[in-house]
Amino acid sequence: MSKTKDFIIEQLKEQIAGFKPVAREMTVGRVEKLFDGIALVSGLSGAMMSEILQFVSGDKIIDGVALNLEEDVVGAIILGEYIDIKEGDEVRLTGKILSVPVGNNLIGRVVDSLGKPIDGKGTISTKDFYPIEKIAPGVMARQSVTQPVQTGIKAIDAMVPIGRGQRELIIGDRQIGKTAIAIDTIINQKGQNMKCIYVGIGQKESKVAGIVAKLEEAGAMEYTTIVLAGASHPASLSFIAPYAGCAMAEYFLDKGEDVLIVYDDLSKHAVAYREVSLLLRRPPGREAYPGDVFYLHSRLLERACKLNKDCGGGSITALPIIETQNGDVSAYIPTNVISITDGQIYLEADLFYQGNRPAVNAGLSVSRVGSAAQIKAMKKVAGKLRLEAAQFRELASFAQFGSDLDEDTKRKLARGQRLTEVFKQGQYQPLSAAEQVAVFFALINNLMDDVPVEKITEFEAGLLVYVRAQGTEVLEAIAKTGELAEETTESLKKLINEYKETVDYLIK
Repeated sequence: MSKTKDFIIEQLKEQIAGFKPVAREMTVGRVEKLFDGIALVSGLSGAMMSEILQFVSGDKIIDGVALNLEEDVVGAIILGEYIDIKEGDEVRLTGKILSVPVGNNLIGRVVDSLGKPIDGKGTISTKDFYPIEKIAPGVMARQSVTQPVQTGIKAIDAMVPIGRGQRELIIGDRQIGKTAIAIDTIINQKGQNMKCIYVGIGQKESKVAGIVAKLEEAGAMEYTTIVLAGASHPASLSFIAPYAGCAMAEYFLDKGEDVLIVYDDLSKHAVAYREVSLLLRRPPGREAYPGDVFYLHSRLLERACKLNKDCGGGSITALPIIETQNGDVSAYIPTNVISITDGQIYLEADLFYQGNRPAVNAGLSVSRVGSAAQIKAMKKVAGKLRLEAAQFRELASFAQFGSDLDEDTKRKLARGQRLTEVFKQGQYQPLSAAEQVAVFFALINNLMDDVPVEKITEFEAGLLVYVRAQGTEVLEAIAKTGELAEETTESLKKLINEYKETVDYLIK
């Protein structure tokens, strides 16, 4: 028995020693069936998942991606125009996984889902390529989120702060300011040592052109890349767009840099994936979405993280956007993404139409990172603002039914009305953290109590102009140390009182 065993072992050793790897031959298949941007290909038994396929149609070569690996056929999505492809056309394997160009040369450019420029500014030369699908960093490679991402929006920086490496969902009905928050945040990153990537999924090209113009005007395109899969583009490009944008962000992450990425929006991404999946004959489930639609977004958003120092210390902060129908956050896709992210900024249509813009609902909005992503000065002045804002809405709805209110309730209502006015902010007008601290300081120290509610906005605008002109040292001290020292507190109080003396016509 032992002799037989030894003989087999020797034979195996000889075979292993004499093994010579054989170069992989190009495998050629044929298009069996065609749908809208989807092809079923036979003869490609050696295809890999997400491998690039080349469809040869006459003298044209069109790229596609293997998505379904079945026993007899490979289901592929065609990237780009698929009108020229017909049944019987040749399909070749390339041995390459779908990748996109990455690097500094993409900054300031508008590209499609494959990294090809669509802004008319010439070609992009880059030698680095990253696969669009990548396993997210493990738990041991990460660290806690501690550094803030200053959005420049008072209601968000005070109530639902965002940290570097966090995933904060922006959710609400259509046309109530979701994209506006994301664009203001990008504009506010100027000088913050943060690269930005905006991924437009199924958005109108005219809307994105307006965003690019506004970013250029604000000087934000110097550190921003736009990835666009427009409304007129095939569903296949909308499907891969966020993964392509994330791959571009991971290039900077690996270099130890900080990146902010906006996915606008993942509702349209899920719809594009549903279209592709149903054409590939994947079985539909709830609301006709395929069963793996949760994995679709979780494998994307899990790639946002804050790495520890041993892994470079870089971060990707994700701001996914989800559109709800008539405020229904319990629908399939919203609940999926809420469960994946580290909190949500909920925008309410009623608040928006009442003129409270940004229309952030203090009760339903939450950041699971919390005050860990705030500077100490902001913690000090904004600690109770979220609770006060939520209480005010409840009190206001209750108070309209009663005439006799006690003094404590009247005081809370008065504070809530002023807080609501302070939280109002125009689009493309982000404020620095130090400027926000100055405004909140005036509010919580009762220095606005004698200003009529209807004049709060005017009072605040004038205060900011005055502080920028006369209180440069105070703002610099807050920005540099991140704290409200005793000396700074006294200087700030003195500044605000001096300003009040110059605008006594605003005071009661």
